[in-house]
Amino acid sequence: MAQPPISFVEIDGIHTAQIIVGEGKPVLLLHGWGANISLIWPLAERLATLGYKVYTLDLPGFGQTPPASTAWSIHDYVKFVVDYLDHHQLDKVYLFGHSFGGRLSLVLGAEHAGRIIKMALADSAGVRSKPLAPNQLRLKFYRFVLNSLNTIGLKPQAEKLRTWYGNRYGSADYKAAQGIMRETFVKVVNEDLLPYATVVKPSTLLFWGDQDTDTPLSQGQLLEKTIPDAGLVVWEGAGHYSYLDRLADTVRVMDHFFKT
Repeated sequence: MAQPPISFVEIDGIHTAQIIVGEGKPVLLLHGWGANISLIWPLAERLATLGYKVYTLDLPGFGQTPPASTAWSIHDYVKFVVDYLDHHQLDKVYLFGHSFGGRLSLVLGAEHAGRIIKMALADSAGVRSKPLAPNQLRLKFYRFVLNSLNTIGLKPQAEKLRTWYGNRYGSADYKAAQGIMRETFVKVVNEDLLPYATVVKPSTLLFWGDQDTDTPLSQGQLLEKTIPDAGLVVWEGAGHYSYLDRLADTVRVMDHFFKT
């Protein structure tokens, strides 16, 4: 099936790109940071043939959906997703989230559990890895100097330091983000979501690639232990996009999980 044309819907004043395909039980798919509908479409296409009505969208700041006018936190994105469900009059859905979409799903599963039947997460973000000791010292020194410059009124110098540090030590996602989305990225990644994972209510299936270097398998193992009702499926040889690396297997297992 070719990818259908994108349609648009106004959610919270944002012109939001979406594709809805199939008929049956509703499934919402949330893409990762820096991704868009096209990277979630292969999953949507296959689920649509198995008796699901699949909702995919470009989250604000990605694909064809513009960013919000201010930097958003995880909770702003979660509100947006809930408002998207309300717009389509979806009381309950099956939920899939990849990476950043998994980050949103952890909060949704904790704070809006009544809207989710079951959820599947692939290589989910949300667990903060402890920095290596040298990196911790560097970060502490950077923050000390930055705060000192701001305190004594040297804000231009502080901004130059912030820019230099981000370009030198920032992640690929940080460097790729521009304008308001860079501020959003900083707000998003600095929140540890393990406390939310402890109170996730829906049954949760975790998919992980054992070669994932962005969200290592150890994070998936920790989520499996932390989420009250969770199971972990590890795809050997798969990376951060494990659901695409093992697409047919992921769809088969998701379908069985959702329908049992």
